[in-house]
Parts: sequence; structure tokens; C-alpha cells
Amino acid sequence: MPEMPEVQGLVAFLGERAVGHAITRTSVGEIAALKTYDPPNTALHGATITGASRQGKFVVLSLGDDLHLVFHLAKAGWLRWYDTLPTTLIKPGKSPIALRVAFDDGSGFDLTEAGTKKSLAYYVVRDPQDVPGIARLGPDPLDETFTREAFAALLAGRRTQIKGLLRDQGLIAGIGNAYSDEILHAAKMSPYAPAANLDDDEIDRLYSAMQTTLREAISEAAGKPPADLKDAKRAGFQVHARRGEACPVCGDTVHSVFFADRSLEYCPTCQTGGKVLADRRLSRLLK
Repeated sequence: MPEMPEVQGLVAFLGERAVGHAITRTSVGEIAALKTYDPPNTALHGATITGASRQGKFVVLSLGDDLHLVFHLAKAGWLRWYDTLPTTLIKPGKSPIALRVAFDDGSGFDLTEAGTKKSLAYYVVRDPQDVPGIARLGPDPLDETFTREAFAALLAGRRTQIKGLLRDQGLIAGIGNAYSDEILHAAKMSPYAPAANLDDDEIDRLYSAMQTTLREAISEAAGKPPADLKDAKRAGFQVHARRGEACPVCGDTVHSVFFADRSLEYCPTCQTGGKVLADRRLSRLLK
């Protein structure tokens, strides 16, 4: 799933390539992905992109103050940019294209989603806060108001495992499965540590790791076209998606814990005092 750094990379790219151009047409390839009906999709036609911004993992393309195209790429979605947009006809439900957007200079982009489980969503709204997922977002971890003290207050009293807390968009916006793994590895912290039990030193480490990991990833994504962002993301991982490889910090083997629709990766030496966490799939098989 694209997370904050890749989404910020897309926003920066669209800020350079789309802002100042008018939308000439939109083609809907997956009607279920369009989550709004008022304003209609056709309200975008003829309107000029005036800004590109990010809210958590949402991309917001503004067309003036009162019209916005908002999209969330979900787990398997992506943006494919074309300097010259294809003219092929999109057949609804017959391709991975959920939405095609054409600009007045002949360029444009497709929102695509791989696989059969469709979760990509886009919205045409008068205010980004009209999007339920945006209205529910917690603070952005890189906002200047999200201080170490604010983070400590958020953790206080929460018995949630720290991995789950970092991924909860209602508590902290923009961090997903991949970067929560990376942040916890940098902080030398177990993904199962209860948030409320962290002491001051652990909070310091975790807050610092969060800031450093996200800022470095955003810096790495800066200036890259959409086609290069996924590879740049993978190249920067220390543990996520590196099961069986050597931890670059200590040399121990990176391990995974599998869940129904995802996995987490960690280094036992760096994060759990050498303890290998139980694989939930194997535990079920042994019952």
C-alpha cells in the first residue's frame, strides 16, 4: 500500500505536472470506485488544477476553493502518468483502470488497481473534509504541532500494541504496514510492545525514529516520477519485505509474523531481545 512518503512523492509530482492545467475529460473505468455523486464527476471538466496536497494517504487535487478530486490508492492501487495520454477506449469493469483524467496539454493519468479485491476510492467533493476517511484522520506525524509531548500524550493509557497504534489512521495519519515496521526497527522496539508501557527513553527513541524514517523516505521519493516511486520505497527498507535476509544493523535473520491479509517483519536481535515471535499461521495449524 502506498504510504505517506510515496503519496507525498505523487503530490509533489502532480504539483509540478498537473497544477495549472485544465481537466478536459474524465473516463470512469470502475464505477464502484467513485464514492460521491454530488458534485457529479463531470463538474471536473473544464476546471483547472490549482493545487495538489496530501491528507494522510489521500491525494487532494484542488480545482479552486470549492471543488476537489480526492483519491486513496488503497493496497494495490497506483497512479500511472502519461505525457501523452492513450486514446484507447476504457471499458468499465474490463481493465485495471479505475479512472482516467485528461489535461488540456494532452497529458494525464490513470488510477489503476491490480487484483480482484477492489478498494481504490476517489471522490469529487466541495471540501476535502467531506471525505469520511479524511474527516477521521489523526494528526500528521510530520506536522510541527506533533511534538514529542503530543506523541507521549497520545500513547498514554493505550493498551494497544505499538505496531497497531502506528497504523491506526485515526490516531496518526499516513503510516501503514511497511513504515511501521521500519520505524519500530529503527527504534529497536518490539511490534507487540503495549503503547501505555513505554517509558520516557522508549518514547524518545520511537518519536525520533518516526521523524527520521519518514523524513528520509520523503526525501528519497522527492523528484521521482510515479513509475520510480515503488522501487525507491523497496530499496530503502531495512526489514519490511526482507524476510530471511540479514538485518543490515546486526546481521541476524529478519523474521516475519503472518496475519490474514498482511505480515510484519522484525529483527529478533534488534527488537525483541533475541526472541522469535510466534507465527500466527503456524500456531493455528498446530491447534
